[in-house]
Amino acid sequence: MKKIISIIAAIFLCTCVFAAELTASFVTSEAAKKDSVEESVSYLKTQISKMTVAAEKRAAWIFLASLQEQMALYEDAQKSYAQAAGITAGDAEGMPKKTNEQIVLDAVRCALSYGDYATADSYLNSAVRNSKNANVQAYIKLYTQWSALCKADDVAGLQEPLVMLQAYLKVDSMNAVKPAVLLTLWYVTGDTSYSQQITKLYPKSIEASIVRGDAQLLPTPFWFFVPKSGEAEQGTGSIAMPEEPKQTAAEKNATAAEASVAPARFTKWQLGLFRTESNAKLLADEVKAKGFDAYITTEKRASGTTYFIVLVREDKNGNVADRLRSSGYDCYGVE
Repeated sequence: MKKIISIIAAIFLCTCVFAAELTASFVTSEAAKKDSVEESVSYLKTQISKMTVAAEKRAAWIFLASLQEQMALYEDAQKSYAQAAGITAGDAEGMPKKTNEQIVLDAVRCALSYGDYATADSYLNSAVRNSKNANVQAYIKLYTQWSALCKADDVAGLQEPLVMLQAYLKVDSMNAVKPAVLLTLWYVTGDTSYSQQITKLYPKSIEASIVRGDAQLLPTPFWFFVPKSGEAEQGTGSIAMPEEPKQTAAEKNATAAEASVAPARFTKWQLGLFRTESNAKLLADEVKAKGFDAYITTEKRASGTTYFIVLVREDKNGNVADRLRSSGYDCYGVE
């Protein structure tokens, strides 16, 4: 009998060990040890499916979403944030604290980043709209206008959201998002008075770094494809760069020779994305007239909207991007 009891006790102890609940703190720590972000994401997805404690699962979804957002996988990040927001639970021990309202706003931001304003609007019109938190309400108002800018097909469509954003600068309740409001107004209108306010009032903000040229906006549909009524010119950067070592004449010739045969990093450059083909054609024809090899392609987004994308092919000289920017066109490379 003692032997049987011992065997049962041993089985019970083993079961307890294997049945120990996975914690978000442990899972995220293990994910951080992976060799690549892709491996970390894959590992997290597997482990989340095994979690049963709501607070731990919620925290793991938030961490996964933040990784996906850093990788510019905005649609995946939006879905992961939504999964977290759908779990009614508090914060997990050892993990950053975040309210469900904040998570919903994260999902909104990611939805706008890949051009799905319909999903963004659905989140903004959910229960979060009734938040009693002043900062949450400020972000709701900001993101509502960002969504309106996303829907604009041309400069005329910018008028209403721009008026609202300008009004927000005069409201104290919007203080939490004023750097972002100023950045948006500067980027869309090109009015330097907004960039001057950013660097004067918020010199240490990420928005000020963007204005100065020390940081760049990611090539998301919101920032790159919203119609603009003016050209926002970034500074050349305020971070001191180390001097390059002097080269001999022979080294300079070798460097020039390598540059002349080096293949271009990108094969084409994206200029704009439009909901109407006629607007895309106007831009394509305009850049063609300036000597660029422009053409139009289409892409259907998760929102169901088909976009017309204006691209310019790289040439043998490999300096198309510089020429485009010198001609006043924003662009980013496409493989």
